[in-house]
Amino acid sequence: MEFKGRVSIVTGASQGIGEAIALELAGAGSEIVLVDIQKDKLEEVAKKIEDKNGKASIFCADVTRMDQSIKVIESVVEDQKKIDHLVNNAGITKDNLLMRMKEEEWDAVLDVNLKGVFNFSKAVIRNMIGNRYGRIVNLSSVVGLMGNPGQCNYSASKAGVIGFTKSLSREVAARGITVNAVAPGFVVSPMTENLPESVKKMFVDMIPVKRFGVVEEIAHAVKFLLSDEAAYITGQVINVNGGMF
Repeated sequence: MEFKGRVSIVTGASQGIGEAIALELAGAGSEIVLVDIQKDKLEEVAKKIEDKNGKASIFCADVTRMDQSIKVIESVVEDQKKIDHLVNNAGITKDNLLMRMKEEEWDAVLDVNLKGVFNFSKAVIRNMIGNRYGRIVNLSSVVGLMGNPGQCNYSASKAGVIGFTKSLSREVAARGITVNAVAPGFVVSPMTENLPESVKKMFVDMIPVKRFGVVEEIAHAVKFLLSDEAAYITGQVINVNGGMF
C-alpha cells in the first residue's frame, strides 16, 4: 500500500493511536497533517516523521470548534489543492457512573468524540466530492458496541460515530468516497495506562487473545481502509479487539 502523493489529515495526532496512525501513513509516503490542541506534542510527532524523511505539518486546533475545523481544511487545500484522507481520531474520556456524571462531563466527551467527527467531516467533504475521491476513517470503540459501566458518555459518543459513519457513507459513495470506522478494543495507550492493575487484569480476562492490543495494530487497520485496496469497502465497522466482541 503506497500513499505517495496523498495528503492525510489525522486529528488527535499528538499521542497514542493518533500518533501511530500518523507514523504509519507517513511511512507509506503520505504527507501528514497533524491536528491536536497539544502543540508541543504535535511538534514531537512531526519531528519523528521528518527524521524518517517524511513530510508533516501541524495545526493546533480544537475539533469541537467548527470555525477552527474549517480553517484547518481551507489552509491545507490552499497549500496542497486537495485532501485524500481524513482520520477522525480525536477523543477523550471523562468516566463516571451516570448517577454521578456531571452535565459538563457528558458535554465534553460528546463534543470532542462525536461533534469533532461532524465538524471535520463536514469541512472536508466538499473538497473530496469535487475531486471525486476521498477516504474517511472514524475511530469508534468496542464500548460503542458493547457498552461499559461508568462510560455512558464515551459509549454514546462512539456509538454515535458508527451511526454517523454508516449514514455519511451512503451520501457520498457514488462520488468515489468511502467512509468507514475502526473500533479498537483495549490497547496500551495513555488512556489505559492509568487504569488500576486489578481493572487491567479484569479486561485482559475478557479478551480471548489474553492481552491488550498495541496502537500499531489499530494503525494497520486504518491504513488498509484508506488504501485503494479497500475501495469497495464502505459503511463498515472493523473491529480490532482481540475477539473481545
